[in-house]
Amino acid sequence: MQQEIRFATFNTFNLAPPGQQLYDNLLPLSAEQYEAKLDWTARQIDLLGADVIGFQEIFSQQSLREVLARTKHFRDAVHVGFDPDPAAPRLTPSVALVSRLPLAGPGVALRDFPQGVAMDEGAAEAATFSRPVLHAAVQVAPDCTIDVLVVHLKSKRPDYRNGETGDDALQFALGCLRSLVRRGTEAVALRVLLTNMAQENRRAQVVLGDFNDGADAVTTAIVMGAGMPVAGRLFDACQLQKNQDHLRHIGFSVLHDAHYATIDHILVSEQFNPALPDAIGEVVDVIYLNDHLVLGLPEASDHGQVLARVRLFDDTRDFTDSGV
Repeated sequence: MQQEIRFATFNTFNLAPPGQQLYDNLLPLSAEQYEAKLDWTARQIDLLGADVIGFQEIFSQQSLREVLARTKHFRDAVHVGFDPDPAAPRLTPSVALVSRLPLAGPGVALRDFPQGVAMDEGAAEAATFSRPVLHAAVQVAPDCTIDVLVVHLKSKRPDYRNGETGDDALQFALGCLRSLVRRGTEAVALRVLLTNMAQENRRAQVVLGDFNDGADAVTTAIVMGAGMPVAGRLFDACQLQKNQDHLRHIGFSVLHDAHYATIDHILVSEQFNPALPDAIGEVVDVIYLNDHLVLGLPEASDHGQVLARVRLFDDTRDFTDSGV
């Protein structure tokens, strides 16, 4: 059995073909800019050296395939992803998963909220994720499978309605509130989805993604199931890591107006919390690749990448059979 497994999350920042208009206020990439972005992204993937990577802001799965073809170590990796719906009212990026470990079955895009979860009836797409969640069962050993989910929750960008422009304080505040409600509802839907999946599959879980909120935010706490019984809860890998050095902790994944924050997280289930009796492994450390944010490289992502090294214990068991 492979004793160390590396999980990473990577927001690519609008990975799309050259010339494709994504937003009104954003110019499409030129051919030269696109080539530079592909090269940088490929180098960063190789630098991560992860076994499983969750990607966000993928406007074209073909572009991600072009990136993987330029890597040294991921050309033959399993790639699971679904392009945005071209019939949608507005173009929305999707997520993807790349694994150098085999999958126990095909990956699935989960667009709809679980039953019982919905926003106000008047909201557009009241019972769907703004960006579908991707689920894949990763086979880390013949007798050990981990459910991996890749997520990208609603951003803090104000959601304006009915001709609102955000020119006054009330419009801006209401737009931010709508985005918060959307993100919060998606967090609830993800929590229910994870709980249902844990009860059905009875195996370890890892969630990779851009939560658009800090680890201590209410929305993230909802996803983790904070306050719930331990069974079914998730934990922030950064807080669980064994090799913590609080005096030199420089973990951040975004830099905006000189403000450092972490909104990209790796969450793990109780099976990777060594303080609990049924642990099958532990988080050795969490590493942030973020120098490009300080350097301001034009071809780079506007997010840092997060990597968690997980060590499996020698006595890892098949939790499907053990009933844990």
